[in-house]
Amino acid sequence: MRLKKLIVFIFLSVNLFALNIGEVPKNITINGENGGLASDGSAWHSATIKDKVYVLFYVDPDEKDLNSHFSDILKAKKYNRANYGTIAIVNLAATWKPNFIIEKLLKSKQKEFPDTTYVKDKNSTLVNKWGVADNNSDIIIFSKNEKVIFYKAGKMSDVDIKKALNIIENNL
Repeated sequence: MRLKKLIVFIFLSVNLFALNIGEVPKNITINGENGGLASDGSAWHSATIKDKVYVLFYVDPDEKDLNSHFSDILKAKKYNRANYGTIAIVNLAATWKPNFIIEKLLKSKQKEFPDTTYVKDKNSTLVNKWGVADNNSDIIIFSKNEKVIFYKAGKMSDVDIKKALNIIENNL
């Protein structure tokens, strides 16, 4: 009986932090010692994910190229930025590389791609608060009303890419 209760408790605990398709995830803020916007270090709030279809990349710097093929396809699509946005959050806690080097690269990326919001996550905030995969490349797509409509941890297959593009285009 105790084992059964423990299993139920673990399942419920894990489910509280997991991203669920069709649900709005818990609001989070990344700021201060936890990180923030790459451009100026100010706070980033997940509450800003609204009124557009957003594709959020949550990436371990050591896995930065894992889904670059998907990112390249998105760039080539040239979706209307009035209805579509991209966010790249870099999980600095997931790498051995020094933060100051990655932060410098992120500032450079922010200048190169001003339409994408770049965020530094120094303490795996999305891993801890949303239950996304650590040490990986996660892709999360949000609807205009803040709901998760797609989630993939790891390398996107051709089937995953086709599904993600259909979801984006059907929600723009």
